[in-house]
Amino acid sequence: MDTIIFWAFTAAFNPTLLGATTVMLLLDHPKRLLLGYLCGALFTSLTLGMVIVFAVDGSSGATSTAQSTLSPAMDLTLGGLLLLVAYLIRPGHVPKETGRLAERRRRREEKKKDKGPPKWQQKLSEGTAKTTFVIGALLTLPGASYIIGLGHIADKDASVAATVAMILGFNVIMLALLELPLLAFTFAPEWTPDAVDRFKAWFNRNSKVLAFRGALVIGALLIVKGTIELL
Repeated sequence: MDTIIFWAFTAAFNPTLLGATTVMLLLDHPKRLLLGYLCGALFTSLTLGMVIVFAVDGSSGATSTAQSTLSPAMDLTLGGLLLLVAYLIRPGHVPKETGRLAERRRRREEKKKDKGPPKWQQKLSEGTAKTTFVIGALLTLPGASYIIGLGHIADKDASVAATVAMILGFNVIMLALLELPLLAFTFAPEWTPDAVDRFKAWFNRNSKVLAFRGALVIGALLIVKGTIELL
């Protein structure tokens, strides 16, 4: 169970979800928009989660054997990639660029400015719950952490009711970035906007350090976990 919870929290660190939540918090009627996005995200993740878990549960023993072999390798691979990311974005590190690379970076940044925000952000700015429902359903596709977590749920060989409960619990943790602001707007509507502004200012000041520490810690944990499973 601890492994399932670990992967649920890992799945919660979703840059797209964080970006969508931040945009919705800046628009009018954020509570309604967040609720629409959450319903769409749950629709997709729960539907695919049920299909994946019960398909794995009904597969042959060879699938379980392959999974037990591939899971540690995946942990080690993901852990190594995260440690590499942590090394590249470490505080104080300034990547060396040649004049040609710097020029290419400048051109890419200019193109991004000309294009404006991504289409999904433009749709969010329209401010309807129906739109956010559709966007939430489309953007919440199973990631690596979700699929790995579902594999561990399938390995439990629990009853149907217990399996469904574990999938629901996984999704509650995975979508916490949506749920926490909704709870705050519901129970503290006057305090929440100011708190959101303070959090955004703090996050912007510390985003690089937080990204470095998160990649370092999660990468190290994955390396340890994969090594223990192999041994």
